Amino acid sequence: MTATPLDNFKRALSASTKAISGEPELDVSFGGDVAGIVRDQVMLPSLPPKPKPELIAKARGEADGLALRLALHDKDVHAGNQPQSGPARQVFEAMEQARVEALGGKHLSGLGDNLMAALSARAKKRGFDKADIAMDDTSFAEAVGLYAREKLTGRELPATTNGIMAAWRDEIEMKAAGRMDDLASVLDDQHAFGQFVQDLIADFDLGDERANSEEEDEQDDESKENEQEQDNNETPDSEQEDEPGQTEVSDADAMEDQDSDPQDMVDAENIDGEQDDAEQSPDANPQRPQPTNLPDPYTVYTTNHDEVIKAEELCEVEELERLRGYLDGHMQGLSGAISRLANRLQRRLLAQQQRSWTFDLEEGMLDTARLTRVIIDPMSALTFKEEKETDFRDTVVTILIDNSGSMRGRPIMVAAVTADIMARTLERCGVKAEILGFTTRAWKGGKSFQDWMAAGKPPRPGRLNDLRHIVYKAADMPWRRAKRNLGLMMREGLLKENIDGEALDWAYRRLMSRPEQRRILMVISDGAPVDDATQSQNKSGLLENHLRMMIDKIENRSEVELVAIGIGHDVTRWYKKAITILDVEQLGGAMTEKLAELFDERPRR
Repeated sequence: MTATPLDNFKRALSASTKAISGEPELDVSFGGDVAGIVRDQVMLPSLPPKPKPELIAKARGEADGLALRLALHDKDVHAGNQPQSGPARQVFEAMEQARVEALGGKHLSGLGDNLMAALSARAKKRGFDKADIAMDDTSFAEAVGLYAREKLTGRELPATTNGIMAAWRDEIEMKAAGRMDDLASVLDDQHAFGQFVQDLIADFDLGDERANSEEEDEQDDESKENEQEQDNNETPDSEQEDEPGQTEVSDADAMEDQDSDPQDMVDAENIDGEQDDAEQSPDANPQRPQPTNLPDPYTVYTTNHDEVIKAEELCEVEELERLRGYLDGHMQGLSGAISRLANRLQRRLLAQQQRSWTFDLEEGMLDTARLTRVIIDPMSALTFKEEKETDFRDTVVTILIDNSGSMRGRPIMVAAVTADIMARTLERCGVKAEILGFTTRAWKGGKSFQDWMAAGKPPRPGRLNDLRHIVYKAADMPWRRAKRNLGLMMREGLLKENIDGEALDWAYRRLMSRPEQRRILMVISDGAPVDDATQSQNKSGLLENHLRMMIDKIENRSEVELVAIGIGHDVTRWYKKAITILDVEQLGGAMTEKLAELFDERPRR
């Protein structure tokens, strides 16, 4: 097959990304609409068959920025210097990216042009050209990073940043203009650069949360030592011997807690119950770990701004029709494959049905085969028949689709069409099906995050974003009425961040409220949960631990049968029944086969 110009461009872009990063074995893939580094894999946005020049420049710039990050950024040095959380950390992250791009574009003017093109596109998308931009910590951190990029590269910022720079430039220049010369002299030294950025953060009165945290830890240690000495003076000798040992175990457990496998959270619910027995019988199990050293429980700061909403309520009917037409138009090349998949699945499912009838009933469906008796003997009564219920028909399937930003482009398009195929085919076979989606209402925290900031930023607040759970098709809704709803996934701005654990819990509870005896939950996702606001203000692993607990609950302690399909990422480390596909075009076949395998199995009771 002859390679298209787009294929040649992708091949060249992958090669240049590997060369700049210095990693010849780097995995570079295209999909979605957001560029990023996920588990040492570079993910670049998908491109249309004939991309415009500005889109090509944007793709080059995003690829160059990620390659420079891999080549010039040391994670350990970065972690040692960065503040713990809040606006100080946001400024630090923005400054580090400015350092990497300034250093990379120092001697390669073409690479610098690409970076500016990507910056211009990103600024336009984020609304940095508008005069009424929000004056918050996030926009301030962005402005500091842009100002540093301008000073360190000597390049004028694109016009799409005029709005945000007009809002913050005067304050930045007044407090930190003199620091930029110091930063330019240490571009090659990431550690020294990080130290200078700490001084810059102090100039902005944001507070060095990293340093404050270290001081607080030292004060806590001193207070613990003083309390320990005081306790030693007041307790018997036998207790004095035990106290230091307890302190050492506590410290070790705390460090182990930070690096522990989230799978350990599976037993967290049972330990509290066992602790009551331990209080009654202290010697019953001396090896049981202390509950105070368990990972933080999953909490939610507020649910006031969460929503469960029907797809038709998020968009006008005319817009849904247009988006559905857009979806159908882009999937014309798969029309033949779609028909084959639907027919194959239908044959597999219909083969499972063992139809049987009860005849000579006084009500039900008219038995037309026995109408001859009425003709021969007009005094004969009409007879009716009724189909017996089967386990196959007493089934409901929920398809839960990740509506996060990383699914943009072809992945979400194929996921939408595949869900459409499944719902249509299952309806033909007499099986109820519902289609759900999950995302958030905002990037990096919404109104929940604002409420938390207004409350004084209490520590470890839990989930800090507003959930948006979407019902594309209810189980009892006919497919013809829900068809246009799936076009909503193509709407610009819908796909944001993903909090998988709560979405899984929501879909599970909906299934459990259904009257069917057999319940199947199928998840389509492209990776782990991601929510910047929650992850930046809580202990690491909060979202991942909650997802593992929900998966364990459904797989091992419920009647719901759970299966997952990962797009571009291995989800077998999360789900027992899971498959991973590398090419999104494999999704329809993978989903069909997996669902058919479930029906081949005996239902779980």
